[in-house]
Amino acid sequence: MSWKRICSLGDLQQDGLRQFDVDGIPIVLARFDDEVRAIPPACPHMEEPLAQSGLCSGGMLTCTKHLWQWDLRTGEERGDAEKPLLMYDVKLEGDDVHVFVEHELEYEYEEEDDDDD
Repeated sequence: MSWKRICSLGDLQQDGLRQFDVDGIPIVLARFDDEVRAIPPACPHMEEPLAQSGLCSGGMLTCTKHLWQWDLRTGEERGDAEKPLLMYDVKLEGDDVHVFVEHELEYEYEEEDDDDD
């Protein structure tokens, strides 16, 4: 794969999250200030859809389901988060947002143990 034009910067709300499909790969774009980050669509904790349950504010991303947080500038965990945020490379060319998509970024989730030992 390669760099793909996703949208215009004006298509993204300030401190907003919006999901796109890039050649069958779901990607969420987060805009803060005039920066954009591209992330997988699910929270690394329990697969919550970040386009619906995520809150972007001042460069911080919060999953409102369990209040895990990340610094969107670095992907590093904040607060109770236990896994870093995976991110795709993003570049702005004029007003166009491009994302480098080589393969789908996915988190490993622990399986729930249904046994009552």
